[in-house]
Amino acid sequence: MEARIRAERFEVLGWLGNAAGVDFSGRTLVLIGNAGPAMFSRFASERDPACDLMDEWTQDVLTPLARELGARVVFPFDTPHPPFLTWARAAGAGHTSPLGMNIHHKFGLWHAYRAAFLFDEAIALPPAHETNSPCETCMDKPCLVTCPVDAFSAGGYDVAACTTHLGLSEGKLCRTGGCMARNACPVGLEYFYSPDQTRFHMVAFMTARGVDPGTIG
Repeated sequence: MEARIRAERFEVLGWLGNAAGVDFSGRTLVLIGNAGPAMFSRFASERDPACDLMDEWTQDVLTPLARELGARVVFPFDTPHPPFLTWARAAGAGHTSPLGMNIHHKFGLWHAYRAAFLFDEAIALPPAHETNSPCETCMDKPCLVTCPVDAFSAGGYDVAACTTHLGLSEGKLCRTGGCMARNACPVGLEYFYSPDQTRFHMVAFMTARGVDPGTIG
């Protein structure tokens, strides 16, 4: 199953049996997502990132794959929203980083949950095991000292400061190269997003925050 999922340029990010004490429909839950640039590279080759929605493409790819594997599929954008982060925590597949983003012990900050496959039978997968957050052993925590406007602190994420900075000429490096705090994380560097993928996500973030993405150079 893992090889089949990777053939579609997705990754198995974690899994749960129904003995884990977490509610979901079925006996086995498998978290599917992207890690690194592989999934986006395929998306960009099949759709136009400037106008096509990644969520729609994800549905088009993963719905028939789930059917092929004998699973039902749910997506993070379904309503009501499925508890992906709860599932990830229970599977040992994610921890809260100092930036507030989910960090994976292998993929670092360079991943995202795109779907969950729900199987009615037990699937032969290695037992899910609890992992420690890599942030616990990161002494310097460069993610907290790299942001040019100190948008990240123990008090949380200052969205307004970040958004304002992105709209200024001084924010060009963040607009073109991505979040500097996120880029500073030393975990999973081999899965760093490609420049095109970074720009794609930055455009989406700026658009959502009401900042003109045309300022991205």
